[in-house]
Amino acid sequence: MMKTALKGTVKNTVKSTATIMGAVPLIFGISSVVTGSMQGSKTGGAPVSYEVSFKNAVHHEAQITVTYRDVGAAVGDAPLEVRMSRSSPGRYAIHEFAKNVYSVTATDAKGNPLKVTRDNPYSWYIGGHRGGTVKLTYTLYGDRADGTYTQIDGTHAHMNMPATFMWAKGMEERTIDVLFKPEDTSWKVATQLRPTSNPYLFEAPNLQYFMDSPTELSDFDLREWQVEDDGGVMRTIRLAVHHDGTSADMDTYTDKAKAVVNEQIKLFGDVPNFDYETYTFIADYLPHVSGDGMEHRNSTVLTSSRALHDSNFSQLGTLSHEFIHAWNVERLRPRELEPFNFETTNPTPSLWLAEGFTSYYGPLTIRRAGEESVETYIGDLSRQLNFILNASGRNFASPQEMSLRAPFVDAATSIDPTNNSNIFTSYYPYGAIIGLALDLEIRGQFKGKSLDDVMRRLWETNGKPEIPYAPDALISAVADVTGDQGFAEAFFKANVKGSSLPDFTPLFERAGIVFAKKNEGKSYIGRVRLNSDNELRDNVIKGTPLYAAGLERGDEILKIGNRKIKEQGDIDKTLKRYMPGDTVNITYLQRGEAKTSSLTFSEDPTIELKTLESMDEKPSKKQLKFREAWLGKENA
Repeated sequence: MMKTALKGTVKNTVKSTATIMGAVPLIFGISSVVTGSMQGSKTGGAPVSYEVSFKNAVHHEAQITVTYRDVGAAVGDAPLEVRMSRSSPGRYAIHEFAKNVYSVTATDAKGNPLKVTRDNPYSWYIGGHRGGTVKLTYTLYGDRADGTYTQIDGTHAHMNMPATFMWAKGMEERTIDVLFKPEDTSWKVATQLRPTSNPYLFEAPNLQYFMDSPTELSDFDLREWQVEDDGGVMRTIRLAVHHDGTSADMDTYTDKAKAVVNEQIKLFGDVPNFDYETYTFIADYLPHVSGDGMEHRNSTVLTSSRALHDSNFSQLGTLSHEFIHAWNVERLRPRELEPFNFETTNPTPSLWLAEGFTSYYGPLTIRRAGEESVETYIGDLSRQLNFILNASGRNFASPQEMSLRAPFVDAATSIDPTNNSNIFTSYYPYGAIIGLALDLEIRGQFKGKSLDDVMRRLWETNGKPEIPYAPDALISAVADVTGDQGFAEAFFKANVKGSSLPDFTPLFERAGIVFAKKNEGKSYIGRVRLNSDNELRDNVIKGTPLYAAGLERGDEILKIGNRKIKEQGDIDKTLKRYMPGDTVNITYLQRGEAKTSSLTFSEDPTIELKTLESMDEKPSKKQLKFREAWLGKENA
């Protein structure tokens, strides 16, 4: 996820897949010659060198040795401070990686022991080094494969670098090499790190790039293809998948991935300048991994516990989202994320754009690529739109403010209950709906223009030259595309700095899509999910009849009107007996006390989208033309 300028001159030669998949362990087929500060050897020797072995992989342990050379140039005679990170590229919350590090020892170049001391949970201090070499060894435990953590077992070593590697204060700009020592000779290496002549030795120009380079060691399946940027340079896309499916599954998934990648290149009109001219999807689709997706500068992590075929290749959704990040967030990047701080959170008010607009285009490019029908896309969009329009959180904060809550919600852990269901609306779907609204507004008001043009403009002004953008960058891009500064400023003020959203009915009507209430005339009291003790499982949402009646999570509903509530089905039966506006008594048990209050039914606020065709109506040629320009051809 870092924006890092590589040092030295790179010359690449791409080999064939047949050569890569032969007897020689995979080094991603790149024979690179780097002059300057990144010249490694077959065994390592950079200013910072790591060695990683997996002799106790069955118990989820790796042994890691890191050698720091010429320590004095960085810290003089002071103790060398070595840390574990507390944050990870692409994650916005704190993660305490130091908790899984133990058995830390240190020696000098001659093997003489050096004293290791600590005064905080995150750092180790090594004194007595006399400015020379420090060789630090530690054991790492890891058993979670996703976009943040590390998993080590007999099947693979799945490594996110901040969760795996210590780093030294004062040596962040030094070049790094890492030598992997797998016990299983079938294990290959998937990473965006620079390969060398040794298939298990890789290099990075500095700490920022190294920490942004997730790595998978396993007997994975590989497919690759090439794409061309707007300057005629060919770049290689690699799909490395550790899975338990068939080769045919992999072929099908690759074809789908190719279609989506091509559609996204068409969207931005260019291919990012991938370092070493290579981009790698690093995927684990196995029962013992956790579902996730995490973008990085020249790669992404994709994980799912479901097999490709069993899930009908639904992993394509995450792949699509993460690849858009190669443009939007990795290079078209909020200025608050430059550079990434590994010691604390990295908040930005722009996640509604970085994550939200990515969430809008992820499904949309799948649809445009012909990998999903218009009806399926509209159905999914309907559920997302319903969630945002009826979100209580929009009453409390704008999309910019919601973005700043990321450290509390982005895989953050805490044991105290929150009221997020009332006060927080995720910047992922919220931003996606803002993107939808802006796209439809531009398409309707400015002939031949769309949000696609805005994204290409942002790419030209900020993404391609890698100039971090300010929170209001969208205003200039929209104004440039539409020629209407007033429209751009008004939209941003109302929908980004504020919490408004436009009337979607006329926006969808242009595309022959009906926006309406799903259960018009039906009664509603709020979302009700009962646990095994017949208690409300979720926080009661502000503005619902249950909230007005004084009920809250943990309460046991005993009776609504004359009906006793003994199970979930009794709620549904009760709702069918009453009309919106009817008032009855509700009896419930709240923290041991029986209470009765008044409950007034409202109308179900659920909305849905339907194409005119699904309602046996015929859209006009103008509506179909608008829809096709937006969603692509149905038979694409």
